[in-house]
Amino acid sequence: MMNNRIKRMALILLLLISVQMSYHTAADGLEGAIIQDAGSPEDRQVAIVIDDFGNGSDGTKEMLNLPVHFTVAVMPFMHMTRHDAEMAHKRGHDVLVHMPMEPNSGKREWLGPGAITSALSDKEVRHRTEAAIRDVPYAIGMNNHMGSKVTADEHIMRIVLTVVKEHGMFFLDSRTTYKTVIPKIAAELGVPLLSNDVFLDDVYTESHIAKQLGILHKHMDSHATGVAIGHVGVPGKKTAAVLKVTIPRLQQSMNFVRLSEMLTPSSEKDIIPHP
Repeated sequence: MMNNRIKRMALILLLLISVQMSYHTAADGLEGAIIQDAGSPEDRQVAIVIDDFGNGSDGTKEMLNLPVHFTVAVMPFMHMTRHDAEMAHKRGHDVLVHMPMEPNSGKREWLGPGAITSALSDKEVRHRTEAAIRDVPYAIGMNNHMGSKVTADEHIMRIVLTVVKEHGMFFLDSRTTYKTVIPKIAAELGVPLLSNDVFLDDVYTESHIAKQLGILHKHMDSHATGVAIGHVGVPGKKTAAVLKVTIPRLQQSMNFVRLSEMLTPSSEKDIIPHP
């Protein structure tokens, strides 16, 4: 037991050192940017989004116990969809519909039920989008699960984003492809849009997750806002553990907020979670 505790403490120390080194590297790489102009921590907002809730995946409990408010992206039509959305809302987190969308590659079973694919009729795309929104209680926005193929398709995304607008929701572009058309279509339709800046756990190791948090810190040295996406599931417990350790340090220079707090105020009605 003592050896395990020592190993755990050593790992945490290494993670803190790794993140601190990433901070220094980030600052060194700005080449003259005036970092102090970024302002106080309250002036720099970071939103952590955790994808893939709804399936009782590893890390669900650990993520819900993080010491800050964050945004919970819940997959529709799963056995824990309603439970996870209700728990997240109860704890004060934002809830998103984590909409499955066809990728350019990958196993079909990774998509989950009710996915938007390029083979669907316009009517079915609308139907599935509507159904997903109804299935995730308290959702105030949507982001894409996978979707490198669909989010590059203007015709399909125009249908999806039209439904999003009709429900008074916003969209988070997970940016799973550089060919994304979401910013263009969202601007045309007037859909409030936010975009992912950093994937935290695209490699399933704690050292990589710590490195990605260093990249997030670099981003925040020259930006007022930042969005980072992590996951429950295979990397879930590792991502939660690294976030739990590093959030107090990150709070010295940035403020953790819900995604909805980043939206530009609108003269239209406020975004209200549907029951």
